[in-house]
Formats: sequence, C-alpha cells, structure tokens
Amino acid sequence: MRKTLFLNPPSYEDFDGGAGSRYQAKREVWSFWYPTWLAYPAGMIPGSRLLDAPPEGLDQAETVRIAKDYDFVVIHTSTPSLRKDGETAEMIKAANRDAVIAMVGGQTTAQPQDTLEICEAVDLLGRREFDFSMKEVAEERDWSTIGGISYRRDGRIHHNPERPMLSGDELEALPFATEIYARDLDYKKYNSPYCRYPYVSLYTGRGCPARCTFCLWPQVTTGHAYRTRSPENVFAEVKNMRHLFPEMREIFFDDDTFTADRGRAREIAEGLGTMGYTWSTNSRANVDYETLKIMKEGGLRLFVIGYESANPEILKNIKKGVDVRRARQFTEDCHKLGITIHGTFILGLPGETPETIRESIEFAKEMDCETIQVSLASPYPGTEFHSWVRENGFTAVDPLVDAGGYQKCTVSYPAISADEIYDAVERFYREYYFRPRYMWKKVKQIYTDPYERPRLLSEGKQFLRSMWHRRSEARSTRSGPATASA
Repeated sequence: MRKTLFLNPPSYEDFDGGAGSRYQAKREVWSFWYPTWLAYPAGMIPGSRLLDAPPEGLDQAETVRIAKDYDFVVIHTSTPSLRKDGETAEMIKAANRDAVIAMVGGQTTAQPQDTLEICEAVDLLGRREFDFSMKEVAEERDWSTIGGISYRRDGRIHHNPERPMLSGDELEALPFATEIYARDLDYKKYNSPYCRYPYVSLYTGRGCPARCTFCLWPQVTTGHAYRTRSPENVFAEVKNMRHLFPEMREIFFDDDTFTADRGRAREIAEGLGTMGYTWSTNSRANVDYETLKIMKEGGLRLFVIGYESANPEILKNIKKGVDVRRARQFTEDCHKLGITIHGTFILGLPGETPETIRESIEFAKEMDCETIQVSLASPYPGTEFHSWVRENGFTAVDPLVDAGGYQKCTVSYPAISADEIYDAVERFYREYYFRPRYMWKKVKQIYTDPYERPRLLSEGKQFLRSMWHRRSEARSTRSGPATASA
C-alpha cells in the first residue's frame, strides 16, 4: 500500500473550488467548504492523510514540505485553479521524483487529455467518482486494469473505460466522511456565510435529476441519477457528530438536491427531529407545503435555492424545470413556516439582457431571502452551456477567474456585453442589501444576537472590500489593452 496524501492544494486566497463546493471562485466573504470528495477514499486507505491547504493557510512551499514525504499524492483540482495546481504538482515532483501524482475533479473528467498535457508532473487522473480508482492505485494495482483513470505511460496518454457509478448500497459501505474530518481537519476553520458557525457538511446521496445546462457536477461528475444512502445509514453518521464536533451548531447536507426524493427527505427530517439537530440543505423551489412543514418540524433551518433568473425564457433556455410562479409559491410557503432561504442568482445565462437583469433584481427583492449570492455565468468544460457558448461564438475572455481568483465575465451577447453583465453583479448586491428594510433587519440582529454579532460585522466589512475590488479591477481592465471579444 502506497503512503497516500489526499490534497486540496493552495490556490487563490479564500478560494476552495477544488473542494466540496460548487462555486469555484474567490468568495465575497470568508467561506470554506469541507473537502468531502477526498474524505471518502482517504478513509479507505490505511495510513492516509487528508490535507486541506486553503483553510490551514498553507502556501505552496509549506504544502510541498508535507507532500514530499508521501509515495502517492492525490490533488483535487478545478478548471480555474488548474494551472496553479499543476505548479504545485511540479514542486512536489521536484522534491520527490519517485512520488506518483494524481489529479481528480470535474476538470479531469471533462478534459482528461488536455489536463495531462498541461500538467506534465501529473502521472494519472481519476475521472467521475474516483473513490475506488484511487484506492486501487494506492494498492499498487496495474494501472491498465483500473477503470475510470487516465494515465501517462511510455510517452503516451491512455484513457481506461469508465467505471460504473456507485450504487446506493456502495455509498453506504463508504467510510463516514465526518470521521475523516475529525481525524485530519479542524472544523472551526470552516465557515459558510449562511450556516451557523461552526457547521459541518456531508453528503447523503450523489447525483441530481435536474437538467440545468450550466451545472457542472451532475453533467460531468455524479450524473443525473440520485443515488442515496438509507435514512438509517445517515442517522448512524449523524448521531456521533456531537461527540466529534462538540461546538457544532448546524449540519449542512450538501446533496445537489436533497429534496429530489421527498419521501426520503421527510423520513430523514423526522429522524433528525428526534435527535434535536439544526440542519440546512440544498433544494429546488418546487417542494410542497406538507413536506416543507415536516422538514421544518424536523429541525430544518435553511434552504439554499437556485432561482438563477426571474425571466421565463432564460429559465427555459437553461432547462431549469421550475418556473417563476412555482418559485414564488415555494418562497411564500417557506416564509410562512419560518424556513430561511439563501437565494442564488446567475447573470449572463442565455437570453440575458439589461431588462432581464432588472427583472431578476426586482424578483429577488420580492423573495426577500435572508442572504443572496449573485454569480456570473461560467461555461465550465463538459457542460451543455460550455458547448452552446462556443458554438455560438459568445466566449468573451478566458480564463474563468482573474489573477486574484475573482470571477470574470467570460460571455458576451449581442444584447449585452461582458462588461455590462459584470457591472450588474455589484448593482444587484447593492440594491438588494442596501434596502432600508433589509438593513434595519440586520441592525436589529446585530444588537439582539451577541453570538452572531462579530461574524455579521466582519462579513459586512469583507463584502464591502470585495465590492471595492470588483470596481477597481473593472477600471484597471478597461483602461488597459483591449481584451478579446465575442
């Protein structure tokens, strides 16, 4: 068995897109997600270690000093961070030329040939669900017999056939990710702005039946079949979390769409209710009132909801599958039941115009979520959106993030330019958060909740700094040499 390190490498400051999160860019406020994908295979390999460099504040040199002592290093990468992750791989190889280095993640699945050609220090890639393929490499099996990997040998790149996605029974047989967190990570170094701190996240299933054209994970990594662990298996993991993380205030179930199986969601909620946990999760805005009520009674505090846009044509273009009318009713039901919502919106999707952005801003105000996230549409390789943008000549610039890790607007349309879309993000945030009603609500929260007060004040400062960066970066870019246009 190779001595194995699972590594989420250092990248841009406050960037953790190679971990369990879906937003591969620098955050507006302090936010780190658990490297859940790496935790599962780490739990299957005796003597392994999971190292999460970003929340530990480790730079490349410090990371290499640790990694050079391992025979096998598995690096989780992403499209925005690929080149820097490749540099880290080169530094590890220079420090230990005998080390076998692998990369895993959505990027390695979408573009395995390109990834190996760009990163010459990398010996192999794990594609899609890489849990068992990395275990088999650590066991020193012949690479030609391992499904789901691409590798370099004798000057050539080989791509082995895909291995089947893990079934629900196989997911249940995996080690509990939370036990690996407790072994190797410090849970107080992780934060989500919409979760109570400290929080701990895990998956109860993989895959998403939705067909959103922009979403990387189901199209590239996990597929559209929602494969789940049984409620009993989830309870077995959750019941020990108070012991492992004694100051934990919330559990976040990071399934793409936890409510895709509503009967199971109800059953889990009822079980969690008897345990007295507070929890939050991802959902689509199409859950019925009775299910919402049962989930609330079972300890549900917050939903992360992808509204994306308020324009019906854009929602059709991206195959969202939830219309504005249904989203409005869902949100009304959540408010009635006291379920908090973190609403997410994306600017620059197919069909975007200045008018549709205005629609989304007004709709967001009407939904009146506790917090929002406004992202720029990013055409990730392997997605339908990526193919559509390229086929229609709408690519504006490359890469997906700037030198500091902040999102760039990489699409431009006849009806609206990349610069206009980029500028609209700050306008969206400003109009939403600087409403008198919203500001008064936050002022009251600061004065009445001493536990949350320091974080709210800190995140407010961080948010204002990030908005200042966006303005200065835009001014710098537009005053410099012209960039490529669509």
